[in-house]
Amino acid sequence: MNMPPPRVSYAEIARLFLRISLSSFGGPAAHLALGEDEIVTRRGWLSREHYLDLIAATNLIPGPNSTEVMIHVGYVLRGIPGALVSGFCFIFPAFLLTLALSVVYVTTGTLPAIASILWGIQPAIIAIIAVAAYRLMPTALKTRLLWGMFVVSIAALVLTDIPEVTVMLGIGALYALLQIRPTPSATALFGIAPALSQFTLAAQTVIEGARVGAFDLFFYFLRIGSVLFGSGYVLIAYIEQDLVANWGWLSARELLDAVAIGQFTPGPVLTTVTAVGYITAGFPGAIMATLGVFLPSFVLVILTAPLIPRMRQNRLLSAFLTGINSAVVAAILVTVLNLALQAVRPLSGAEGVDVTSILSIGLFGATLVGILRWKINATWLILFGATVGLIVGVLLPVSPV
Repeated sequence: MNMPPPRVSYAEIARLFLRISLSSFGGPAAHLALGEDEIVTRRGWLSREHYLDLIAATNLIPGPNSTEVMIHVGYVLRGIPGALVSGFCFIFPAFLLTLALSVVYVTTGTLPAIASILWGIQPAIIAIIAVAAYRLMPTALKTRLLWGMFVVSIAALVLTDIPEVTVMLGIGALYALLQIRPTPSATALFGIAPALSQFTLAAQTVIEGARVGAFDLFFYFLRIGSVLFGSGYVLIAYIEQDLVANWGWLSARELLDAVAIGQFTPGPVLTTVTAVGYITAGFPGAIMATLGVFLPSFVLVILTAPLIPRMRQNRLLSAFLTGINSAVVAAILVTVLNLALQAVRPLSGAEGVDVTSILSIGLFGATLVGILRWKINATWLILFGATVGLIVGVLLPVSPV
């Protein structure tokens, strides 16, 4: 059973989520890993079981999972005002950084040469995610059956093309069925699906036309935020099909550059829409696109957050969450393995490739030791990686992005 959270001030919430936003490079898994380190391990605001429950719950609703977890944490700590503070502070710095890069891009036609910074940050991010998976495993995998669910999840994620969210929900349902017979309350849970479907269908109206306005972008991304399940990277497929192929609001090159800007900045991956909004409709477009894509997350989290403790009180739904938690840890581990193949690598375009390969592996190992042995805050380790990347980039110059 989850213990009541401590009394936390709004200022403490704001400071923490501003820090997480500015240091959370590497996508959703990195965001969740930093959250585990700061919220669970360092501050003890939530238990690991409670934190895992929040991750599992975000897979039941559309929207960017890691952003919704941060909003959930704020809600648990201080109710609706806390949710607004944590969500805003997690999103806003990333929005500003993305907007600044977008202005540079539109003004100059190029992006700053920051490949070396990303090279230095990525090994540190992989190590941070690996530590988070290591810490969460004892909480999520308490029985042999849960270990079995974990192994099945890894197999499904690695050997098939089944979407991550589908694997999680399927494992949760399978574990629940193995633990207890279905009860009428399960029917009530699954009855949410038709209502959610109606909600998302109602939000799909968007103004199409050759001239793009800020409100066109708002309504388009409101629809996307209402139906987007799983990773924020799925967003790119939506934009390419609609804004590039169908409506011509954006060129393929502009889309790639907008995605690059979103990747270069910390915080939610969905701030890519800030760049898309600015490129297509200036400052109003950037603001309205960002508001549209994140607004459904705030609404859905605030509506569903009170249901999570009740789910734990119901045997079937509690088993469902427990099963999902085993798949969550599997997904984090698979993410570590996939990203490690890319992150622990030479600095692209630089001479002395063997040297940068060794340095990349050294950064990974140093981050592991720093967290596990010396308990160094993950934010400082990310900054250390960025500094090393800058130095290596000066000594071994690379081509601008």
